[in-house]
Amino acid sequence: MKQRLLIIDANSLIHRAFHALPPFRTRTGELTNAAYGFLLVLFKAIKEFHPEYIAATFDMPGPTKRHRAYAGYKAKRVKAPDELYAQMPRVKELLAVLGIPVYEKQGFEADDLIGTIAKKAQRAQAYPKLGIIIASGDMDALQLVNDQVKVFAARRGLQDVALFNKKAVQERFSGLLPSQLPDYKGLHGDPSDNIPGVRGVGEKTAITLLSQFGSLENIYKKIEKKETENISPRLRTTLLASKEDAFISKDLGTIDQNVPMEFQLKDCAWKGYDRGAAAEKLKELEFFSLVDKLPMLIADKGAAPPILLVQEDASATLETRIKQLEESGVLPPALAELERKLIPILGAIEKAGMKIDRKYFTKLAQEMDEKMRGIEKEVYAMAGQQFNLNSPAQLSVALFQTLGLPSNGLKKTPGGVFSTASDELEKIYNLHPIVSHVVAYRELKKLLSTYVLPLLEKADANDRIHTSFDQFGAATGRLSSSNPNLQNIPLQGVWGKKIRKGFIAEKNHILLSFDYSQMELRIAAALAKEEKMKTFFEKGLDIHAMTAAEVFGIAPGDVSQEMRFRAKALNFGVLYGMGARGFARSSGIPLQEAQDFIDQYFLRFPGILRYMEETKEFARKHGYVETMFGRKRFLPDVNSPTPQIRAAAERMAINMPAQGTAADIMKMAMVRVQELVLNSNSECRMLLQVHDELLLECPDTKAQNYMLPIKKAMEEVVSFDPPLLVRVSQATSWAEL
Repeated sequence: MKQRLLIIDANSLIHRAFHALPPFRTRTGELTNAAYGFLLVLFKAIKEFHPEYIAATFDMPGPTKRHRAYAGYKAKRVKAPDELYAQMPRVKELLAVLGIPVYEKQGFEADDLIGTIAKKAQRAQAYPKLGIIIASGDMDALQLVNDQVKVFAARRGLQDVALFNKKAVQERFSGLLPSQLPDYKGLHGDPSDNIPGVRGVGEKTAITLLSQFGSLENIYKKIEKKETENISPRLRTTLLASKEDAFISKDLGTIDQNVPMEFQLKDCAWKGYDRGAAAEKLKELEFFSLVDKLPMLIADKGAAPPILLVQEDASATLETRIKQLEESGVLPPALAELERKLIPILGAIEKAGMKIDRKYFTKLAQEMDEKMRGIEKEVYAMAGQQFNLNSPAQLSVALFQTLGLPSNGLKKTPGGVFSTASDELEKIYNLHPIVSHVVAYRELKKLLSTYVLPLLEKADANDRIHTSFDQFGAATGRLSSSNPNLQNIPLQGVWGKKIRKGFIAEKNHILLSFDYSQMELRIAAALAKEEKMKTFFEKGLDIHAMTAAEVFGIAPGDVSQEMRFRAKALNFGVLYGMGARGFARSSGIPLQEAQDFIDQYFLRFPGILRYMEETKEFARKHGYVETMFGRKRFLPDVNSPTPQIRAAAERMAINMPAQGTAADIMKMAMVRVQELVLNSNSECRMLLQVHDELLLECPDTKAQNYMLPIKKAMEEVVSFDPPLLVRVSQATSWAEL
């Protein structure tokens, strides 16, 4: 069964519901008809399509690129009543308690976000193909329909809802393809948005022209070449007179599928919601009839008998997913069985949770807040004025107008100001000390809002954090963690270590870390049959120092820390398809020097270069790459005619066999440790799997009994050349491991 992503066009559904339903209110006088109608359609879509992923999109106030391109865009549209807009925050509150993420971006319409999300999602899960359903209150999204994308649109009121696939779109528009609908708007226009089209060209004429000539561009090309025997002189004159309006109208009617926005499919994974909180919100709005519909949507995650129900439901879903991946050729039978064995192990890890020191995190939050205030004052002093440091627009003015920092080569935002995104600030990092202060402020703010404060909120009554693992969170097979994401807590840096210090062992217990040493590099050496690198590992030598010695042509004892740093950056960078430009940026060296270093690297380790080229060629020929154990990743873009898209697919091809094999080995190790060492009666329990590390909690008096057996089980889980090595450490906090 195909997995599905449901994308909600929230604004259009709210507008349709507002006008379709009578103006009923709560006892306090609050109008709620639009919010209620929105939920009716949402619940209907969830019940009908059973999506594994859900995302909601909203318009934002203010002009968009279409308003800037054409002053008359939506100029004749009557402004909706304030009572409609007052319900928007209510809808967002409802989405929040239902666990559905919201996407909106200044300067872009919800339709553009829908188009971009649909495009990114199709690429994120190219095989097996992801089914995408767009729930909308209008027909604007029909142009996005393809073999994977369908539109679930309300046509009249809220009850008449239809699912449009390619065939249905062609039936509605007398044979036109979905991709021709922007051309159709170019000719016919759209009165609801004040898109002019060609004056005098109606629906029938527009369809006839496009059926004959295919596109707006081809129509005018034929007219200019006088190859239009089937077009009357009068219509030809009409088309030529409105040529500019036609192309402007097509642009206005074309959904932008390349909005610069952050989107990860895994962030939209719909794993349910807190039924109690959702019911409370519905009762607050007096939607009592909808409270009874909640159990029909998904098993409850928040109430008491039913963590078991959730786990059973999740296990059934995972079994189905594993079967899909096995049948589609992604997983061979042995790995499918491995994934099945992992289900109860991950369930036990999630249930166990990881203990935090609540008092410590409370003090850390205060410390970070004070540090941010101090940085803020220093920034204002350097800028000579106060402004909103959290406003990119105001920061841009302070940097490039007030201080006059150079802006050559910097990107601009849709609003026309120089961008202060992190990539752009990196370009001017050394030009003024204010930039480093801004970067430090943002890093602190992110750590505080992403980790410290949410950890305090999410800890249970026993001060334990329960993350959720996704066995298929990455295409390489690696586990991913969410709500909260414990795998992304920084390892390096002062504040990252301070955050990890707040994760502690239970009283009279100790934390044990079992960390595979340089696992991906060992796998790369094996895949590439790079004998020199394999020898370094077999002799227990420092791989990065030895790499530096080889590349610089010096004795290992003469390798400096700077040389080792560059070698380490390249050792890992090669596995991710890093080129000279990326290496120069990560190492802080000139481009030519970076290229020379890479050339020397491949000269000294020719097996690595040969492996990279052979892997890319295999991917181009077969359309996929695979791990040592047969897990496949399909890469349809590897033969793309677009260089950037093709290059990105080639980088994935190079990386996946090593990273995917590491993921396979880690999953094998988790199952082996559970079956051979821990079993059901063990006093030790797994807490977390992050990167190449397995974290356990054991009674401090029993920990020594488990160290060697677990280390042995992990190192011997597969026979490998060079051999796997596991480093063991123990401490009472995560930071000390």
